[in-house]
Amino acid sequence: MFTGIIETTGEVIDITAEGTNLTFTLKAPIAPELKVDQSLSHNGVCLTVTSVNGETYTVTAVDETLKKTNLGRVKTGDRVNLERCMPANGRFDGHIVQGHVDQTGVVTSIVDQNGSWLFDFQYNPVSDNPAESNITVEKGSICINGVSLTVFNSEPDSFRVTIIPYTYEHTTFRDLKVGDVVNLEFDVVGKYIKKMLGLYR
Repeated sequence: MFTGIIETTGEVIDITAEGTNLTFTLKAPIAPELKVDQSLSHNGVCLTVTSVNGETYTVTAVDETLKKTNLGRVKTGDRVNLERCMPANGRFDGHIVQGHVDQTGVVTSIVDQNGSWLFDFQYNPVSDNPAESNITVEKGSICINGVSLTVFNSEPDSFRVTIIPYTYEHTTFRDLKVGDVVNLEFDVVGKYIKKMLGLYR
C-alpha cells in the first residue's frame, strides 16, 4: 500500500523488450536502499524490484500493465515518480493508494497561477452506467502518476487539481504538457461504495 506522497524521481536509462513485457532500468537516489522483491510505485504503478546495482535497479511491466497505464509510452531519459510502500508505523500523509492504476487520462489544460498551477484532466468514464464508471467527487482524492491530490471542478469525465510549488518541483508534474497521458487511480473507498450501491440496485 502507498500514500501518494512521492519520495523522489528516477530516470529511465534503459528499456528492454522481453516478449510482450518491458524491463526498465532506472537510476534513482533511493536505489542503494532497495531490495529485490520490494514493491515500488512508478508513476502510480506498483512494480517489483528484480535487481539492484549501485544507483540503478530494474523492474518489469507485463503486457496488461503496459496496456492500462502510461508506462508503455515512457522513453529512455524520462523521469518517473517513485514511492516505496508505506511502513506500518508511518504517517498517512496522502490517501490509500494501492498502486493499481484504473485507467489513463489526458492533460487538457495547464494554467500558471503565479504561485501554483491548475491542471485539468479528461478521462473516459469507461461505462455509460454511473454505477460501473470511474468517478471523482468534489474535494475527494485522486492519484495522478502516483501523486495524491485533491479534486475540484469534478465532472463525469474531467476534473481539475492544484499543484503547489513543492509538488511541481519534486515530481514529474513540471514535465507534463497538454496532451500528455497520465495514470489515474481513483479513490478505493469511493470504488467500494459505488460497487455496493450498484449491487443494491
